[in-house]
Amino acid sequence: MDALFTVPTPQNEPVKGYAPGTPERASLQAKLTELQAKEHDLDMYISGEWRRGNGEAIKVVQPHKHSHVLGVTHAATGAQAAEAVAAAKAAKREWASMDFADRAAIFLRAAELIAGPYRDTLNGATMLGQSKTAAQTEIDAACELIDFLRFNVHFAEQIYAKQAQSSAGLWNRTDHRPLDGFVYAITPFNFTAIAGNLPTAPALMGNTVVWKPATTQQFAANFLVQILEEAGLPGGVINMVTGPGPEISDVVMADPDLAGIHFTGSTRVFQSLWKHVGENISSYRSYPRLVGETGGKDFIIAHPSANIDQLAVAMTRGAFEYQGQKCSAVSRTYMPRSLWEGGLKDQVLDITSQIKYGDVTDFDHFGGAVIDERAYAKHTALFKRVADDKEATVIAGGTADDSVGYFVQPTIIEATNPEHEVFTDEYFGPITSVYVFDDSDFDSVVRQAADVAPYALTGGIFANDRAAIARASEELRFAAGNYYINDKPTGAVVGQQPFGGSRGSGTNDKAGSWQNLVRWISPRSIKENFVPPVDWKYPHMGA
Repeated sequence: MDALFTVPTPQNEPVKGYAPGTPERASLQAKLTELQAKEHDLDMYISGEWRRGNGEAIKVVQPHKHSHVLGVTHAATGAQAAEAVAAAKAAKREWASMDFADRAAIFLRAAELIAGPYRDTLNGATMLGQSKTAAQTEIDAACELIDFLRFNVHFAEQIYAKQAQSSAGLWNRTDHRPLDGFVYAITPFNFTAIAGNLPTAPALMGNTVVWKPATTQQFAANFLVQILEEAGLPGGVINMVTGPGPEISDVVMADPDLAGIHFTGSTRVFQSLWKHVGENISSYRSYPRLVGETGGKDFIIAHPSANIDQLAVAMTRGAFEYQGQKCSAVSRTYMPRSLWEGGLKDQVLDITSQIKYGDVTDFDHFGGAVIDERAYAKHTALFKRVADDKEATVIAGGTADDSVGYFVQPTIIEATNPEHEVFTDEYFGPITSVYVFDDSDFDSVVRQAADVAPYALTGGIFANDRAAIARASEELRFAAGNYYINDKPTGAVVGQQPFGGSRGSGTNDKAGSWQNLVRWISPRSIKENFVPPVDWKYPHMGA
């Protein structure tokens, strides 16, 4: 066809509320019952075929009810990881040469499948497998993933449209090629949207992918592959391998055609991947692109002019939604004494006392369980450390129970030393810290908070004094890649607040924006001369 197509203009997917008596609530509850009724096979997907891993069997359970097995996955062996790499390489030429309109149509169709017939399935799988409430799941597995797919197509079209200028007699063009090789996508447990975006963003730009989802997210990941398959994704474009990462990564990252890594997870793991690439750099055919979003120690700093009611809600929602298992969760706060002792502390403690965690299929609960036994142990170890700590006092929570699920209660630790570990270390749980300062020390507290933690992901300032906002915003310019004024530093929306941070928080390549997509292309400049010269002499050589 001879036409320059225009992709549909993206709009953010409307968020359903799941209030009592609504059709969406009843529909989702029915799907939850259906999904729990059987044990699912959670296999790999290589070359467009479902395959059983040849390694150990791993039970995927409900974190809030760990006796309930949702399904069984099997670890991929090194040989099977090599098969996934071979499948990605074999599919590359045909996929890269496919017209953009055809590639785009696959992902736009996937977005519509999630918005419609698969919405309850993907939401329900995320709720059960990752212990998310209906509200938190809706903004993740449905809306954010739909937005990623739609907006990425829109941003890709804008990238392809960017072309060089041409002077008289010449035609200059830019060929936005995919990378020379395959991409390795490693995704976390906490967001189904991230698990979907990390392999599909490079694929949209013509790359083929080996995808390793977190085992604790495997339940929803399998349904996501089914959606992509139904949307028409050719075999070999995205190859999902299952199980623990080290053996898979050793094989994938040793391949000379590794062209990029798309990662979300811990800072430690990303650093180890970067080191691995560095050690192998002379064996690669190209320099792999490393794109990672890692940890955070995200903050709220309040000025004495801040509104107490707004501050209390932002602090508790930001800290305790999804059990604090967001890389953007509020895990440290700085409160002026006049506000804290003037009613804010009591209000925060009152809200925290009303927050209930439990089985997420009970829609009365604010949250569920932390993801697994390892996370649970990390949080309870902290509680033991601070029990006799003279610089830190637990003023709410500090308790946990794993008899039924991995439940950790919303916890607030008030500390007198702003360099205490509760202000520097990431726990990834429902734990937040408070440092109370004299009102006159606001500026010095902002300066200290800007650099005390190794991360720079999200953070925010609460104030009604505009001069204070301006001073703090300048001081905190490099302390957060996503910065909020009078709002909690969580809940970035695709197309509105591109997400990512720097320092120990990653490469800041902004998921959900053109800035991420350009990492997955390798431009080629093309010059065509319509009337090439026929005289080898230059004008200055004349008599």
